[in-house]
Amino acid sequence: MSNNKADNRSYGQGASGEVNPTPRPKVGFWTKARYSFDNSIAKSSAFVFYLFLAFALLSVFVVLTKYTLYSLPGILPEGTLPPKPIGLENFFDWFASLYTPQPPQNWADRVVFILNWVITISIAASVTAFFVAAINRAFAKLRKGKSPIIDSNHTLILGWSNRVFPILKELAAANANARNARVVILSNLERDFMEDEIESRAEGLGKLKVITRSGDPTNPTDLKRLNLSNSKSVIILDADEAGDATVVSTVLAVKSVNTNPNLKVIAELDDANTSEALVSTTNGQVIAIRSHDVIARVTAQASRQPGLAAVALDLLDFGGDEIYFQAVPALAGKTYREALVSFNEASIIGLAHGDGSLELNPKGTTKLKVDDKIIAVAEDDDKVVFTGPTDPVVKAKPAVKKVPARKAEHMLIIGWSGMGRTILAELAPFMVKGSTVHIIGKKDYTKRAETENLNFGNLKTTFAYTSGDLKDILVAASAKHYDQILVLGYRKGVTVADADALTMLTMLQLNQLFEQDGNGVDPTRLVAEILDSSKAEIARVAAVDDLVVSDNLAALLIAQISENTALAPVFADLFDVDGASLNLKPIEYFADLGKDISYGELVAAAALRGDSAIGIRIAANASKDGTTGVELNPSKHHTFKPAAGDGLVVVGNLE
Repeated sequence: MSNNKADNRSYGQGASGEVNPTPRPKVGFWTKARYSFDNSIAKSSAFVFYLFLAFALLSVFVVLTKYTLYSLPGILPEGTLPPKPIGLENFFDWFASLYTPQPPQNWADRVVFILNWVITISIAASVTAFFVAAINRAFAKLRKGKSPIIDSNHTLILGWSNRVFPILKELAAANANARNARVVILSNLERDFMEDEIESRAEGLGKLKVITRSGDPTNPTDLKRLNLSNSKSVIILDADEAGDATVVSTVLAVKSVNTNPNLKVIAELDDANTSEALVSTTNGQVIAIRSHDVIARVTAQASRQPGLAAVALDLLDFGGDEIYFQAVPALAGKTYREALVSFNEASIIGLAHGDGSLELNPKGTTKLKVDDKIIAVAEDDDKVVFTGPTDPVVKAKPAVKKVPARKAEHMLIIGWSGMGRTILAELAPFMVKGSTVHIIGKKDYTKRAETENLNFGNLKTTFAYTSGDLKDILVAASAKHYDQILVLGYRKGVTVADADALTMLTMLQLNQLFEQDGNGVDPTRLVAEILDSSKAEIARVAAVDDLVVSDNLAALLIAQISENTALAPVFADLFDVDGASLNLKPIEYFADLGKDISYGELVAAAALRGDSAIGIRIAANASKDGTTGVELNPSKHHTFKPAAGDGLVVVGNLE
């Protein structure tokens, strides 16, 4: 008995034995027909077929109706023969009579006329609706940005961030004289949104044509539509919270579809190890730009040296002086020191050797070889003209002043982000024993882990949370005399707009404290970081000594390297404290105050100190409205009278 029960037992899924099949519901003929019809009607070709089939069947129906009515007694006039039976021979005669332009002769004609009119209007409306829908679908597809790119030699931007807008402006400036300059942008955003944003935030692009496409930058199928292999360069933006992971995926997708071994890919990354790995595994085809590092380095330098942020911007944008590589046969056998004073309208900062290596600010005794190129800062490439050293400069024996011993410095940082650690690391080599940095940050926007282990060499740091109100800032600012105050933008737990609003509010609060008497706050240099370049003009209203615009700095660097990849190692060296870097040194290191001197003589004096001079800063010309007093690359014949506070902008080593 038990055996029979076991044999008849139903086994569930996962038990031994077979699963009982689920009984299929019976589907009737009309259900199957409707199912097939619904699936096929979605196709345009099927819709046209069904439309003509309906037209044919309705035409037969109308012809039969007309024949039936004509066959009724009393319809045709007396003496008229009844109609012949409809056959293949006369069917089309009956069909043609439906559209013969003549007024109805009887009630049969009137009925047929109305019936035919209704059918014709219905068919015409269906056809019109079909074509309108098809046209709308075509336009909708175009608006989605799914069509392929047939252009070549275009700049391709993958991803989307606030840096898109300054990048476009710089590329427009760089290609102002180029014909058919084009930039293609692919991102996950809707095409309409991208175009609206570009129209409102990147005005004045001139001849530059911007083409937007919607898609996934990490999807090779989407990349194939962009004619990637024939593009001039590819820019990959760090566009979302996933950060480097998305950038790496995009690089791999680019490699999977790229057939051009010479195509350069500029990838924006955060992590140093990831950057190094991408560069090495792609044999240098990928150029890694660590934007946060560049911003941090410029911010660190700007906090110590007034006007240096403006120098960095001038070198990075296409509107002022730029960096060029130039072969000058006349310099073969000459020393680098002689080369420094041999160009009236260009400033020399280094050498590009024939073996491909670069050397910024080499020793003055270095002799140039035939295949060496100079690295020059000039307004345009046609300004890099060898003029030879002028007699006054050659004969001049400028006094080389002794650098005074540096004193301990004290800095207050208001606001914090992960980038702050890099800023401190860049500042540390400048600081002598006894230097301090005090940091205050809002708890909601500052991770405790980001504020731990911040001591670098001689630099002692302390951290405290703040509510951000005026009282807390007063307590922090009055604790001691600070040589400079740095206001950093928050990057965690807050939008870019809100972070910039907090920064500008803090700037206003500090200036209010500076203007009040008896509160214990001494007026000092104020440097601020703004994340969104569109807020830069508003921020300057808050009266700041130096303004570092983060997305602008990163965008300018990316745009420069996308146009000329050879500049990547030059900028990497310039913005790094190791080796030759941008510095603004007191003018009294090179000349006597109050005595007229030419810029050429200053260049010669800087060369004797082991520096390559590229400009001057006149403190009297600096103001709170954004004017920094910096003049890059003046003529060697330009003379002026140095005053206290003036400086010489050089590429050189730390002193």
